[in-house]
Amino acid sequence: MARAREEASVPSARLSDGTLARVIRSPFGGGWELDVDGTPQSHVDLDDPTHLHFEYVARMGAVIDRLRMPGQPLTAIHLGAGALTIPRYIEQTRPGSRQQVVELEPALWDLVRDNLPIPRGASIRVRIGDAREALGRLPAGLVGAADLVVSDVYSGAQTPAHLTTVEFFTEAARFLAPDGVLLVNVADGAGLAFARREVATVQAVLDHVIVLAEVQTLKGRRFGNLVIAASRAPLPTEWLPRLMAAGPHPAKVAEGRELDEFARGARVATDADATPSPKPSASVFLR
Repeated sequence: MARAREEASVPSARLSDGTLARVIRSPFGGGWELDVDGTPQSHVDLDDPTHLHFEYVARMGAVIDRLRMPGQPLTAIHLGAGALTIPRYIEQTRPGSRQQVVELEPALWDLVRDNLPIPRGASIRVRIGDAREALGRLPAGLVGAADLVVSDVYSGAQTPAHLTTVEFFTEAARFLAPDGVLLVNVADGAGLAFARREVATVQAVLDHVIVLAEVQTLKGRRFGNLVIAASRAPLPTEWLPRLMAAGPHPAKVAEGRELDEFARGARVATDADATPSPKPSASVFLR
């Protein structure tokens, strides 16, 4: 009975696919987690938005830290809102940034807004809709102007197939400034067949690509997240020591020939043949 009362007091919302989203106290390092159907989607520390608890998010933050000059405002587009961990991080570290966020589920955004409010005065515009369709509705002035485009879209624990293709990444890349960076969160397991295909697909759109991941994940020995960073401009080599040192450890940055070998033989994903990312086993999220 006590457990039922406790669960009833947890802020929650039923999403369009029937899954339950909840805002719960994080058992690790303080802050809050957005949990969707048992899958932790985001971690937010309202007292310290620079606290990036999830490893792949910390790697994204390390890349973002190298964009422009330190503290310089950015123009950013985020496909997939979650609890707005990265938009909050950018607002904290680069005040005055202009950010557009796209979220499919209005109930999820209402849950986050009501329980994990964004800072007053932050220029963070949240739009409701499918990430790919929303790209066509963004202000025309953003085309060729974004310092950063983040693709981190999940339906439950999987990325929908239509957000993994060369057509999708081509559309997203239209918004990048000449030296802007695309960040893609990819989740995959043993063999990394999906991740290899995603790398090949992004390489077909942008000339300069690196991948950041935990060593055992990059070797395909465990399910985990890989971060693809890509740009039309060379990604400065001085990023690499900083990214490695930023942790979490042990981390790996794959580039150049190593990355070409990683993606060798993988077919570019198209709208005609794409598949969702693989669904992890429930044990991946056991505490």
